[in-house]
Amino acid sequence: MASVMGLLEVREAAARVRAEELRAEADRVLAELGEAEAVLERRVIARVELAEAQAAPVEAGDAPVVGSREVAVRGPLGG
Repeated sequence: MASVMGLLEVREAAARVRAEELRAEADRVLAELGEAEAVLERRVIARVELAEAQAAPVEAGDAPVVGSREVAVRGPLGG
């Protein structure tokens, strides 16, 4: 018959393994969360930039330049 101390040591070892597995999973999830937050931040910045560009009045000197030619801007895109 196994001793009580031996049974406790087996349970402790199993708990240690489980804790290590969960630490590894937490590290993976945190890395994935960081990537998702970076994507979200880029999307928010893009939306804010677009809203600002659409709200800004177009002046003669603000026409975008493509190559060496200016491109006429008639109004906000996507209404």
